[in-house]
Amino acid sequence: MAGERKQQILETLAKMLEAPKREKITTASLAAKLEVSEAALYRHFANKAQMFEGLIAFIEETIFGLINKISTEETEGFRQIQRIVTMLLVFAEKNPGMTRVLTGDALVNEDDKLQHRINQLHDRIEVTLKQSLRIAETQTSHKFDAEAQANLIVCYIVGRWQQYAKSGFKRKPTEFIEQQLPNLL
Repeated sequence: MAGERKQQILETLAKMLEAPKREKITTASLAAKLEVSEAALYRHFANKAQMFEGLIAFIEETIFGLINKISTEETEGFRQIQRIVTMLLVFAEKNPGMTRVLTGDALVNEDDKLQHRINQLHDRIEVTLKQSLRIAETQTSHKFDAEAQANLIVCYIVGRWQQYAKSGFKRKPTEFIEQQLPNLL
């Protein structure tokens, strides 16, 4: 029951982050949305930062679980990159509230450790892409700087997430992916 309530709190927080109008989410507004007291929230989370940590943990588990699956299923380096980039953009499109966490937009007035954790998530994605690029390099005659290319791809992904969030979730991250992805590779 406690796990269900915790999950409900995180889902409601993510849903509140989907609002195109950026209002600061307080524990009072979250409690009101759930129709519980703030004290009820604090039975499950010590503070709002822990709630955001829960969302970030969900994002990490989901994204890196899917990346590992792609890396296992797909042996061709460029295909790995295409599938990873597509998955990251589709994840954002399906989870607008989580996109605001991924861009750091929802974390602006929160604990600095949360933004640091998101930065680490971006770094992990970049390392994964660098590995896929190195695989691609061994499979083709192309020579390139895997570090610089992985960074460019992460900048593209974060830029698409950012555009989606800033547009009030109107500009889909996957818009133009077929035309743009070949240019990144």
